[in-house]
Amino acid sequence: MALLTRRDTNTAGRVSWRVVAPMVAIAAVGLTACSNGQEPSSVPGTTPAVWTGVPAPAGAPGSGGGPGEGASAADRITSPLKDSHGDAAGTVSFVQSGDHLVVTVSAHGLTPGFHGLHVHSVGKCETNSVAPTGGAPGDFLSAGGHFQASGHTGHPSSGDLASLQVRQDGSADLMTTTDTITIEELRNNGAGTAIVVHAGADNFGNIPARYAPGGPDEETMKTGDAGARVACAVLK
Repeated sequence: MALLTRRDTNTAGRVSWRVVAPMVAIAAVGLTACSNGQEPSSVPGTTPAVWTGVPAPAGAPGSGGGPGEGASAADRITSPLKDSHGDAAGTVSFVQSGDHLVVTVSAHGLTPGFHGLHVHSVGKCETNSVAPTGGAPGDFLSAGGHFQASGHTGHPSSGDLASLQVRQDGSADLMTTTDTITIEELRNNGAGTAIVVHAGADNFGNIPARYAPGGPDEETMKTGDAGARVACAVLK
């Protein structure tokens, strides 16, 4: 490697020569240090666990190995949620994972608090619509009642899911599982299916006998007193 020299002249007029380190070589060393693939560490202040160049181990940060990763189109449903104004309110996905479904909801623009979340028996999400059984119109009534899988008659219904908890900023994220329905049943129900977010919390018919000695009434059994429907997605 050739060394660089520099001529200096001081105030007395004397000339001196000195060796100057090659800057190109220093820069090259710096670049090598930045690209030598440091080992990731979980210790605060050290290199984060970011994997590049080869697939990350299953479950490692950045591996993309979340629920349903690699699921075929036949085993997955992803649909947009719409609110009662027809505006986007998030997304919902159902992924078949062995003998159960992984349900993932990401929503926004909702009222903070708990909201009932149910699969309904008709694949229609129409605002100001009439229920299949008739009656006064209302938002998303076109989705019908709760979905009940063939051969299932008990409560909660097959389509009853864990409640959606909305944060103060109106957003919510939920991942839950269910083995009471399958992707095939969601798709092949004669009228289709839909998922509905309700205005209120779902009590799942859990009313103490001291409040209702005769047990929950039929309306409570139908909806868990979750109230109006505020968001809906057709599942197909």
